[in-house]
Amino acid sequence: MSGPRHHASLTKDEETNAAAWEAARGAGWGATKWGTFSAVAGGVAYAFSPIYRGLTVPFKVYIQMSGMILGSMIEADKRMIAYEHHVRHQKRLRRDMEVWRRYEEDLEARGTPGVGAESNVKGKAGDV
Repeated sequence: MSGPRHHASLTKDEETNAAAWEAARGAGWGATKWGTFSAVAGGVAYAFSPIYRGLTVPFKVYIQMSGMILGSMIEADKRMIAYEHHVRHQKRLRRDMEVWRRYEEDLEARGTPGVGAESNVKGKAGDV
């Protein structure tokens, strides 16, 4: 970590902003998906359940919104976990590539040709 955060520093942190947008997209998709399911379930309940038909409109809206909110939270969390795994994987790849680059530079500094250098190795394509 690079020390304490300053006022409005999150607006300049690209990784945090990207994570927030990914969570927002997940929340929107989850609300849409689960809201559709809640609406269909409400329609079925209205058609077959006299108890559901007897509920007040505000309570039916509450039930519908509860499904949408639950779905948005679940999907946002799922997207955040997937995004975190993706970011960690990318950082691990960059770190490993840097270690490999330093290893090749060390070998080339010692006079040993690296992977990208031309060498007189028999069996290369075209030497046949």
